[in-house]
Amino acid sequence: MEPDRSVHWFVEAQQDGVVSGLGILEYLMSNGGPHDAEDCRVDVRLSDGDRVSRGQRVAEGVAAARRALMAERTGLNFLMHLSGVATLTAEFVKRVAGTGAQIIDTRKTLPLLRGLQKYAVRCGGGQNHRMGLYDAAMLKDNHISAAGSISAAVEKYRSYASHMLRLEVECETLEQVDEAVLAKADIVLLDNMSPFDMREAVKKHKGKAQFEASGGIHLDTVRAVANTGVDYISVGALTHSAVALPFHMELE
Repeated sequence: MEPDRSVHWFVEAQQDGVVSGLGILEYLMSNGGPHDAEDCRVDVRLSDGDRVSRGQRVAEGVAAARRALMAERTGLNFLMHLSGVATLTAEFVKRVAGTGAQIIDTRKTLPLLRGLQKYAVRCGGGQNHRMGLYDAAMLKDNHISAAGSISAAVEKYRSYASHMLRLEVECETLEQVDEAVLAKADIVLLDNMSPFDMREAVKKHKGKAQFEASGGIHLDTVRAVANTGVDYISVGALTHSAVALPFHMELE
């Protein structure tokens, strides 16, 4: 095959899911240099966040054979991974429909891909937790241990933090929840608690703080967690364990 010969290519889904990453695929398959064919074009048929069915073409176009073969694997890698994140997120969102609980991600992301992975979560209908350590404060178990108590940790934080930052406090027991609410935490993280304890915490302190459930939550248990009345359910697996949604590229 002549490397500069124009070829028609298409990308096809091999499994049902939610697509994300089409913009990256479009960029990589676009005219990228003087050796590409003059009639290079890309036609993206769906938008990120759309449902896709097995056998459905999500994009196609014309490019120099050189460009198509060079971009194929990188484009598919991004498309498959981000679509996997979006698809898993969409399934979690579906499981909690009607409860009022929001599915959110965590900072358990791949190096250099946090922004893209969190974008894929939104494509799947989820919401983003903080992007890093700079846009919200969270006092976790190690912070609390170092300070001596939740009250002491919150007091230390309030002494220097901006009034613009919201504060979340991680709690493992109902007694810690009481202390966090008394210390005026904005959000209380219920870490690895049973649905029974979560329900008790929300019932006792409803309206005094928002509640986030976290820790070992999966598709089979997320509905029970949502029914406790929590506002948010954070799932690290959305970004660190999502299985890639398969796509393939073919030349015609």
